[in-house]
Amino acid sequence: MPDVVSFAAPYDVALVACETQPLVPGAVRVRTWYSGVSAGTELTAYRGSNPYLTRTWDAGRRLFLEGAPSFSYPVQGWGYSEVGEVVEVAEGVTRPAVGDVVHGIWGHRSEAVLPAAAVAERLWTGQDALSGTFARVGSIALNALLAADVRLGDRVAVFGQGVIGLLATRLAVLAAAQAVAIDAVETRLDAARAMGASHVVRSDVPGGAGAAVRSWSGGGVDAAIELSGNDGALHEAIRCVVVDGTVAASGFYQGGAAHLRLGEEFHHNRVRLVASQISGTPVALGPRWDQPRLVRTFMDQVRHGRVDVRSLVTDVVDAADVASVFERLDRGDPEILQAVLRFPAAPEDR
Repeated sequence: MPDVVSFAAPYDVALVACETQPLVPGAVRVRTWYSGVSAGTELTAYRGSNPYLTRTWDAGRRLFLEGAPSFSYPVQGWGYSEVGEVVEVAEGVTRPAVGDVVHGIWGHRSEAVLPAAAVAERLWTGQDALSGTFARVGSIALNALLAADVRLGDRVAVFGQGVIGLLATRLAVLAAAQAVAIDAVETRLDAARAMGASHVVRSDVPGGAGAAVRSWSGGGVDAAIELSGNDGALHEAIRCVVVDGTVAASGFYQGGAAHLRLGEEFHHNRVRLVASQISGTPVALGPRWDQPRLVRTFMDQVRHGRVDVRSLVTDVVDAADVASVFERLDRGDPEILQAVLRFPAAPEDR
């Protein structure tokens, strides 16, 4: 039987057996090789802090409301960074073909039945398989860069040098901007330098990272991207931009925002604060940009060697040991950056 990662309750996660999905017309069966773990979104399921688990999401009104939660435990199939091999196709499907390697979103499960059209444009045959797990996180980073309206010659601060922050730093450099990277972990700042950051700042610097960035830039950066999900970091991002500067809030913020003081720099410097979330691209870009274009654009950078995502993989763990990964992420183990679950179908030499 196939397996799926299941959150049975807060702080209780394991790989469990699940039913085999039937192959339906127009679909393909993909056997998973690798699945990347999100250190942000998925931790909210592990900790029980995700708003979907405590409130009702009214999709029509676009509001979270009191009432029965939209999701309840057990939560299964979370995960959005998968790579696998097509092992079966429905009658009449010509693309992808059996043996093709594809990347996509089907959750931490050993196999999935997917619409052929959903993966036909996501072929990864002949490429490094682990690198294929970065399609979604790279898209999130690129979306944040677009939201911050980063341009040639800009100076941009990227708060939080986890996986997505490091990718945003690299993409800013590729856009010919000067990037300053902010984090509290020295190894992540070292990784930011490797990604091309012009300068790095410790987030716990006396006087605050915002002031340090403003001093480095000689009066403030043009834009800032916040990717740590920490309200204190969001406040420092606001502090560091120029008058009328832009801050893209791209983290998944949990709880309140006790450290965010909107009566200070935000008010007096007329800072433009925008939310970046992967369900949509910046409206100012119109129909020219959508999620598929984000994926294509980022993965082209990976394919051509302009973004070294493989260097961000610190742990490749058997899927059965998923609990150990989340325990380390939850306690903030500084040695773990990108963890990837390895399923039994993964080739030995990958």
